[in-house]
Amino acid sequence: MDTMQAEQGNGGTSPRQSSCIVNGPIIVGAGPSGLAVAATLRRHSVPFTILERSDGIADLWTNRTYGRLRLHLPKVFCELPHVRFPPEFPTYPSKREFLSYLHSYTAHFSISPLFGRTVTRARFEEATSLWHVTAAADGGEVTEYVSKWLVVASGENAEVVVPKVKGRERFAGEVLHSSEYKSGERFKGKRVLVVGCGNSGMEMCLDLCEHGAIPFMSVRSGVGGGRSGVIGLQRGEVRGRQ
Repeated sequence: MDTMQAEQGNGGTSPRQSSCIVNGPIIVGAGPSGLAVAATLRRHSVPFTILERSDGIADLWTNRTYGRLRLHLPKVFCELPHVRFPPEFPTYPSKREFLSYLHSYTAHFSISPLFGRTVTRARFEEATSLWHVTAAADGGEVTEYVSKWLVVASGENAEVVVPKVKGRERFAGEVLHSSEYKSGERFKGKRVLVVGCGNSGMEMCLDLCEHGAIPFMSVRSGVGGGRSGVIGLQRGEVRGRQ
């Protein structure tokens, strides 16, 4: 990045602002997708800047997932470009194993994201064909990053979505989003309603059962079974591979 030029707000009350030219793409997000783009650029000696709002890589996997989580697809489909999973990893790596892989990947390609940078605006200027990306740092400083290229890799599940349910305000119990659930241990002996039967809902129900809770599942449109031979694996292979 080129030299920053700082501008102080009026009377020192506004956040300190600065701007800089990025000699390469701006990448928003340091999750698996952002890291994969950065690694490929690094291999071609293309400079880049990664803006990440959290304090580390793979924030979703690190801070907003449950303990028993594993990859839902075989590892061969989940490898990032240019680096294979360690051969000793199981077919379905655990959360801990996947995070270890991501950290090794980041170190291997010397990727150094700018952490604590929340992107608040991205504007494309037609006259100059440049992107102007505004990001606020945790300390309050606001920086405008300017580049010809912008890669948005913030993830499809970056924001928590909680549906509005009529009468929910009358429920006196605890309400959790799946991103806040870590383990069923503290729900032992309690009745728990799980809304939704996707991967998270199914695994949380199993986890609750294994920790002595009494889970119930609410499903909007029925539960379908998977077809034999999906993604190249027979059902027996899926059950047998650990």
